[in-house]
Amino acid sequence: MRSIQARDYRDIARASDPRLSPDGDAVAFLRTVPRDDETYEATVYVAPTDGGASGNGAAGTAGDGEGGARQFTAATGRDAEPRYGPDGDRLAFTSDRGDDDRRQLWVLPVDGGEARRVTAGVGGVEDVAWSPDGDRIAFTRRTTAAERRRGLDTAAAPDYEREPPDPRVIDRTVYRAGASYFDGTRSHVYTVSLADGTVARHTGGDRDFLAPTFGAGDELYYAVCRDPDPDDSIRYEVDVFDPGSAGAGAETGEGGSAEGCEAAETVAETTCWEPTLAATTDGLLAYPRTPPDRATLRSTDAEVLDRATGETVVPTAGLDRTVAPESLTWDPDGDALYFLTPDRGEVVLRRTRPEDGAATPAVAGGGEVTGAAAGSDRVAFVRSEWDHPGDVFLRDVGDGPDPESDADGEGTSDSPTSRLTALNADYLAERRIAEPEPIRFTVGDREIQGWVLAPPGGDSGGPGDREPRPLVVEIHGGPHAMWTTSGTMWHEYQTLAARGYAVFWCNPRGSTGYGEAFRAAIDRDWGAATARDVLAGVDRVCERPDIDDGEQFVTGGSFGGFMTAWLVGHTDRFAAAVAQRGVYDLSSFYGSTDAFKLVEWDFDATPWTDPEFLWEQSPVAHVESVTTPTLLLHADADYRVPVNNAEMLHRLLRKRGVDTRLVRYPREGHELSRSGEPAHVVDRIERIVRWFDGYSAHSDAPRALDRGEEGLSGGSEDGDDDPTRGDAGG
Repeated sequence: MRSIQARDYRDIARASDPRLSPDGDAVAFLRTVPRDDETYEATVYVAPTDGGASGNGAAGTAGDGEGGARQFTAATGRDAEPRYGPDGDRLAFTSDRGDDDRRQLWVLPVDGGEARRVTAGVGGVEDVAWSPDGDRIAFTRRTTAAERRRGLDTAAAPDYEREPPDPRVIDRTVYRAGASYFDGTRSHVYTVSLADGTVARHTGGDRDFLAPTFGAGDELYYAVCRDPDPDDSIRYEVDVFDPGSAGAGAETGEGGSAEGCEAAETVAETTCWEPTLAATTDGLLAYPRTPPDRATLRSTDAEVLDRATGETVVPTAGLDRTVAPESLTWDPDGDALYFLTPDRGEVVLRRTRPEDGAATPAVAGGGEVTGAAAGSDRVAFVRSEWDHPGDVFLRDVGDGPDPESDADGEGTSDSPTSRLTALNADYLAERRIAEPEPIRFTVGDREIQGWVLAPPGGDSGGPGDREPRPLVVEIHGGPHAMWTTSGTMWHEYQTLAARGYAVFWCNPRGSTGYGEAFRAAIDRDWGAATARDVLAGVDRVCERPDIDDGEQFVTGGSFGGFMTAWLVGHTDRFAAAVAQRGVYDLSSFYGSTDAFKLVEWDFDATPWTDPEFLWEQSPVAHVESVTTPTLLLHADADYRVPVNNAEMLHRLLRKRGVDTRLVRYPREGHELSRSGEPAHVVDRIERIVRWFDGYSAHSDAPRALDRGEEGLSGGSEDGDDDPTRGDAGG
């Protein structure tokens, strides 16, 4: 059996975006795996629903190592958004395949044949939605006013290349996000007729139109913010119109005051982050709602409007869990609304029948559910668990709550859960996987949930029979996020454990999944409040005989980077630290991020009203107390937490004589650890291990500052199979 290594990331396939066919016989999903050091291969696969094994065992195989699933689209580009047509005879998807590397919409017959590209033009296609009759597909794409005036968004433009403006003139509060600048583009709603290929734009003007979805007949909904500064507002209106009616085309006068479709009617208003909409063919419309008062501290609910009566209900009002807005989906009959919620260390799938006025217990849980699709009496979903990074599952939902989930603590069900895929069966069969151990501890009036991952193999028996190991403390981002025993951190946790470190992580106050009061418990206090919880957990873990309490390390990304820097400024208990993509100066973060509302609402402050307060709440204000060797990792194109935060902390640490290094990853945004270029993802984990190794008595490795490129996959043949560090199992 082999230990898990950082470079194994290149071999791990991940499932996402499951879609159940209308007849319930198959599930389409995306299978994503690194293609090379810089790119991924994302391909549509299809798994038959009668091919899984009951329970959590391995799925049936089809000789392809994918657990019965078969590849459905050619691996000639990066595919996304597989969507079955209403009759189930066609599958739409987006892809950057072909001569035109812009993401376009394709349609493929389910019973075989070639995929047909049905859109052209500039701007990548997103938010795909079929009309109920299957005659047209709605989507959004981002374009400039000049491109729309020239018709480049609705017709082929093979020779057109969008050039970045030189110079950039900024007239928006938020002018970049992710890893790119908006550069004058806006998101608009389009439809394509599958009969003749005609593409029509139905919105216009200098606003973003989002989340198109069809309802009854040809009614098409979308969301738009019409406030004077949409970048500084979370208030959205929901419009509906008939794209086939007269007057439903785009208005003239691009660049003027046109705000939407002439024939549209506003039917709802809500406050939330970018909304998603889910509609039924009999007039029900679901959308997320977050209270606008300091919204980052509040839970999101699902609201349902009955178009016939004009009445709204909030079936999640009594749940005290936040609804993942992008997860709202109806079953085919429009009877039940499904959604995901973080819940006490799991992400679970719930459903509600609006007429009942309450959400039901979880219908799928037992790990981290990251996507789901509902049929009339069953749901398909992607779930990762402690022993695998994610597969496609199927469950009948007619008989009650999910017995595998501890999110509700009630009820049992005879309905089996079938595992339809085993994407990484061969990989996992050859690796030692460590199982996390749950712990709970109390800090003040709060119970905190956490886990410890001990190195796999080696000493047998309980903790008292194992050799003491150094401890790595991982802190999640957000701050309003939640960690599980799986999800995107699975590979990193397992790699650290395989390298001989015990790993501890928890969900301190401020995390989602434990109710709104728990989420809001870090009001105006990110650092000290979170530190109390995290350090109490570390103290609890260090009571174990298999933990070397003299060898503690800490790391985290985003808010976890903030907390890493905060902790080393307030304690010297850690032998070394790695702060990743962190917020280190709240005022400069406010002025450069697309998420400036996080400062306004979490701290109830702005840089001009409370500059001293925000400075004292920033890690850089406490740098004079730092003695801990601290590595900084950041992404050059991170526009959520721009790199100036890391530059400032790095300079201050150097001026103070602290061992430090700043590593910047070109082309990467804030999602570096989750979806960065494969070589960068591997390099990041290897550098974390190298930094800790250099300050650990359990390792013979010198400081990373003295090692050059030794021990890195990109710089040595051995990569992180570093001979200076023993195998965790030995």
